[in-house]
Amino acid sequence: MKIQDMLGMIGGLSLFLFGMNMMSGGLEKIAGNHLEMILKKLTYNKWKAVFTGIVVTALIHSSSAMTVMLIGFVNSGLMPLENAIWVVMGANIGTTITGQMLALDVGALSPLLAFIGVIMFVFFKKEKMNYTGETIGGFGILFMGLEIMSVSLMPLKDSSFFLSLLQWLSYPILGMFVGIIFTAIIQSSSASIGILQSLAKMNLISLEKATYIIFGFDIGTCITAFLASLSGSRSGKQLALFHLLLNIFGAILFTLICLCTPFIEWVSMLTPHLMMTQIANMHTIFNVGTTVIALFFDQYLIQFIYKILPS
Repeated sequence: MKIQDMLGMIGGLSLFLFGMNMMSGGLEKIAGNHLEMILKKLTYNKWKAVFTGIVVTALIHSSSAMTVMLIGFVNSGLMPLENAIWVVMGANIGTTITGQMLALDVGALSPLLAFIGVIMFVFFKKEKMNYTGETIGGFGILFMGLEIMSVSLMPLKDSSFFLSLLQWLSYPILGMFVGIIFTAIIQSSSASIGILQSLAKMNLISLEKATYIIFGFDIGTCITAFLASLSGSRSGKQLALFHLLLNIFGAILFTLICLCTPFIEWVSMLTPHLMMTQIANMHTIFNVGTTVIALFFDQYLIQFIYKILPS
């Protein structure tokens, strides 16, 4: 890769993270105190809490932001730990919406959305319109950043070093390790999935190699919540620990499934010629499966958390 391509990659990633932050900030301003009230009212029932986590995270495109928000609520005593844990389970499913939207090529409308958002943010005087513009503009900028990253990655097709490096990613442990480190650095599993889909679009990586990297992404994204919990209460640390253990449990379980069954082949057969969709589907199935299984053992998981980190 040339220096221009590396700078394009960094710039695209910066735009993605900025767009995500801008969009979630706009949504929080639109909701105001209502978001806090909604989360408090709709999280006292397990299934409602999970559904709330899915919807809110799908809107802000970041399970990390959602988890950090929940840690803040738990730290301040606004939400019991058990309720926050259910919402985190839903957040893991909600974050998969970004990959599905990328697979549907929603990013083709991103320049128009960014333009509309900026017009509303700059020229309208009403606060609600400004906040709506900030949300729409952030959404457009987010996908524009991913498109820039995709273009910047194209020279990798001719890189013999990169292609030989990809051969090692067939090993599950190594693939997960790469996914963990990469997502821990950029602190966004959505951006990581977008980059992986871009590589798949250019036929640089197969679903078999991408699968274990995806499992690593979900573990690596826990670093954001872990850092946010360091200065908070014991309950906040317990929630961050649960988030980490949940994703480690899912990664181990699905790695065993992939090694013992033709699971990866089954997922690829759902959309045989659409690599981006295959990666999005694997990410979705992994998170939905992990959450559904964990929901039946949530009380045992909570007791385990209390044993590791007593209140």
